[in-house]
Amino acid sequence: MNILSLLFNEVIYRPLFNGLIFLYNVIPGHDFGIAIIALTVIIRFILYPLNQKQIKSQKEMQEIQPKVKEIQEKYKNDKEKQGRALMDLYREHKINPASGCLPLLVQFPILYALLSVFRNVLNPDKLNVLYGFISHPGVINHFFLGFFDLSKVSVMISNGSINFVSWGNLTLAVLTGLAQVWQSRMMVAQPPAIKSKESKDESMTAMTSKMMLYFLPAFTFILAATFPAGLALYWLTITVFGVVQQYFVLNPRTKQLEEGSK
Repeated sequence: MNILSLLFNEVIYRPLFNGLIFLYNVIPGHDFGIAIIALTVIIRFILYPLNQKQIKSQKEMQEIQPKVKEIQEKYKNDKEKQGRALMDLYREHKINPASGCLPLLVQFPILYALLSVFRNVLNPDKLNVLYGFISHPGVINHFFLGFFDLSKVSVMISNGSINFVSWGNLTLAVLTGLAQVWQSRMMVAQPPAIKSKESKDESMTAMTSKMMLYFLPAFTFILAATFPAGLALYWLTITVFGVVQQYFVLNPRTKQLEEGSK
């Protein structure tokens, strides 16, 4: 085992695995789905400052789009001056265009670790990674609310054909995709930018917004439908939490309160 695998196992995978088992043990009724939701909320609270910064950065980038368009049009034949002018604009508004990527980069290893957790946590032979203070749960009830089997995928693709394994779990996948659309539409809403017939280049932010609106929800649905439903429940919970967080960050009243407190 190399150093990266060891770090991933001890810093991300094993704590998530043990955290899920701990929550399953202490939650009344031992509902595996409730344990996943509780773990998701804890993860989201830990990442709250990073996500808060990401949402604000994306919103600020959208608000200055008219000025970005002006600069792109003014220096459309001089990319060097255009780049310097854009950097000056970002410095003026105290915006780091790359800051919104950090929460996504942090979430990828967590997502990968959770995939492994959901695959292994229901296998008694894999419970040997439990910490000494975590009680062995025995056989884990892998149903959520007694209906959704979180150990199964909702759609299985084999030999070019699509087979629906669980219609109930497919509901979770659909809800996850719709929640992602909702979250993306909240963020994509922006002030109208200056249009130019001569300018054919879209800004990086506009392209990112389109990707968020169309690609990410579709990708999320496919991921939720073809992996164990525990992942769909995790992604649905974290997206709903994100929608609530975005609402408060993007709400004009919140902005007025922040400005009034300064």
